[in-house]
Amino acid sequence: MDTTLVEPVFFAFENDFVDTLRCIPMIVRYKLDIADKKLQLAEWSRLTSDEKQTLAELPSESPAEIEAYRNYLNARVWERSEKVVKDLGGVNASWENLGKVPLEVIEKAHEWQCTPPTLAQWMGLGLLQRFALVKLSRSGHEGENFPKALVEFGIR
Repeated sequence: MDTTLVEPVFFAFENDFVDTLRCIPMIVRYKLDIADKKLQLAEWSRLTSDEKQTLAELPSESPAEIEAYRNYLNARVWERSEKVVKDLGGVNASWENLGKVPLEVIEKAHEWQCTPPTLAQWMGLGLLQRFALVKLSRSGHEGENFPKALVEFGIR
């Protein structure tokens, strides 16, 4: 997996929940994927604000940092929920491919009657931006934020 430094940022399309962190922001979703962990919203909601902020800010670049991230996550979730955080079992990291725009992103753009990113636009996006578009393209995520993300990332 490409683990080039990803700054802990919150996107504008997340503004409706980022102040309270009632939902899991993309930066944490990214780090969960890097750590191969699946955090349930119920488990997330039991964490303190400081713990949620820490999960957004902890580095997850090197194998040692990823292991430390997993350990912190597992310990906090166990403390708050007495649950074991499940493994994802591998991730289809299509956001890492700069050679083509993932089909799921193109299909989601058409579904929302938006122009999909060109390859040049895709290549110009940051890793976390590409991750967000892929995640918002997949089932189980609020699709209404997909067009907002396109606009925020300068894709019209």
